[in-house]
Amino acid sequence: MAALSSAPSSLTSKLRPVDLGGGVAGVRFLGTTAAFALTEREVVLVGAEQKRVAAHKGAILSVSGDAKRLLTGGDDGRVAATLADGTSETLFEQKGRWIDQVAAGPDGSVAFSAGKTAYFQPARGEAKSLELPSTVGGLAFAPKGTRLAVAHYGGTTLWFPNAVAKPELLEWKGSHRGVLWHPEGRFVVTTMQEAALHGWRLPDGAHMRMSGYPSRVRSMAFTAGGRYLATSGSGEAILWPFASKEGPMGKQPTMLAPRDVRVSAVAAHPKEEVIACGYEDGLVLMVRISDAAEILLRAPDGQPVSALAWRADGGALAIGTEGETGGLLEL
Repeated sequence: MAALSSAPSSLTSKLRPVDLGGGVAGVRFLGTTAAFALTEREVVLVGAEQKRVAAHKGAILSVSGDAKRLLTGGDDGRVAATLADGTSETLFEQKGRWIDQVAAGPDGSVAFSAGKTAYFQPARGEAKSLELPSTVGGLAFAPKGTRLAVAHYGGTTLWFPNAVAKPELLEWKGSHRGVLWHPEGRFVVTTMQEAALHGWRLPDGAHMRMSGYPSRVRSMAFTAGGRYLATSGSGEAILWPFASKEGPMGKQPTMLAPRDVRVSAVAAHPKEEVIACGYEDGLVLMVRISDAAEILLRAPDGQPVSALAWRADGGALAIGTEGETGGLLEL
C-alpha cells in the first residue's frame, strides 16, 4: 500500500461503481471477489465478472464470513454459505424462525442464533445450542475460535461450546447488540441500544464504559494489532485506545475525519494503521491514524454507506450503500 502522504487527495477515479439492484446488508471479500449481501434475497459477487446468487427467499438479516465463504442468515430460517464461484449451500434451516445473527469461526466453524437460542456448528461434528435470557443481539468468536461471546439484554455470555464448564456471564444493564473481541482476546466490547459502548477487561473483569455518542454505534472494528477500536455513531470516526493492558479507561479517544454528517460504517485496514470510514451522505474517506491524513475514495451521492470491507492484503476496498449502487476500489 502506498504511503498516504505521497498519494493524491482523491482516488475516486479508481472507484468501480457496481449496480447491485438493492441495499447492502454486509460485504466481505472471498479471495479477490467482493461478495455483497443485499437486504433482500440475493448475494452479488463482483470479480472479473459479476454474478447474482439467490441465497435466501426473503430478507437477509445478518452477514459474516471468512476467506472462503460468505455467511448469511435470513427471515426464511436459513443459514446460507455462498462461495466465490456462485455456489450456495444451506447450513441450517428451521422454518418459521428468523436467523438474527451469524458469525464465522477461524477454523471453519459457524455460530448463529434464532430468538433466544445460540447455536455452534463445528467444522466437523454435531451442532450444540445454548439458551440465553433474551434474544441474541450479537455473536463473535474469540481469536482462537474456541470461545463465543453472545450479547443479549443484561450483558454478554462467554461460552465454550466444547467444554463442560458453565458459561460465564459478563453483566451490565441494558440491551447489548453487536459484540467484538480484541485481537489478543483481552477485551470484549459491545454496542448498546443506547448511544454507547460497553466493554469488559477479561483478566480482572473490570468494566469499560465508552459514551458521549450523539447516536447509536452500528459499526466498529479493531485496527491492525488491536491498538485502536474505530467506531461510527458521530460526526467523526471515534477511535478508543486499546494498546495498554488497561484499555481505554482514563484516556481520551482519537477523533478523525470530522464532518457535519455522521459516520455510518468503519473498516480497519488489515495491515496498516489506516481506516476507511463511510458517511450517511455516501462519502467514503481513507484516513491514516498517525497524522489524520485523508484521501477521498467516494464522493457523496445521498446514499448512506452501510458496509465496508478490505481485501485480506489491504489492496482493495468494497463499499456498500443503502441505495442500489456499491463500489469496488483497487488501491
